[in-house]
Amino acid sequence: MLTSTKTKNNHINTDNHNIFPNMTKTNIAIFASGSGTNCENIIRYFANHDSICVAVVLCNKADAGALERAKRLGVPAIYLNKEGFNSHQQMSALLSQYDVNFIVLAGFLLMVPDFLIKEFHHRMINIHPALLPKYGGKGMYGHHVHEAVCKAGEKETGFTVHWVSEVCDGGEIIAQVKTALTSDDTPETIAAKEHVLEMDHFPRIIEEIISCR
Repeated sequence: MLTSTKTKNNHINTDNHNIFPNMTKTNIAIFASGSGTNCENIIRYFANHDSICVAVVLCNKADAGALERAKRLGVPAIYLNKEGFNSHQQMSALLSQYDVNFIVLAGFLLMVPDFLIKEFHHRMINIHPALLPKYGGKGMYGHHVHEAVCKAGEKETGFTVHWVSEVCDGGEIIAQVKTALTSDDTPETIAAKEHVLEMDHFPRIIEEIISCR
């Protein structure tokens, strides 16, 4: 099992079940909708890892930057529309083709279908650009989150990694990484600060979740 750790800016709650009891190799599928900076960061982080690799990137937007980033780094990248993501047959075939046993949502804007949540119970995580349970749920993504944080005059922000559940942004929290804000911060500077945290910490958190089993 993973153990809980705390630092000044980071809280990881990892009191979870042994989610990979007999697994020696973990193949990650990244689901993305946007430019793909997190996607690229994760691919690079695990490029030479002994037991974890990014096997495939799936995007629900044909023009998502994540597709091009993945292809440039030699990772299969596939566009699927909403109907494709909601097709049990199509998704099962794709994930089996790439021997996927863990899913990372990195800026993915569709609701994950129930069949996938059940099949990947405690094997699918999402990153949210705020400190849940604040600023989560329907409509809370990207700049909408940072604008809400700024309007509320929050003294800190950060990101949350959580297990994916049937409730939007409602799954059990695994980790949160925080940074301080000032009265001078704007939605743009808040977004920039939060993005730095994601680049610095998200791949390591993924690694810890998977490796400590």
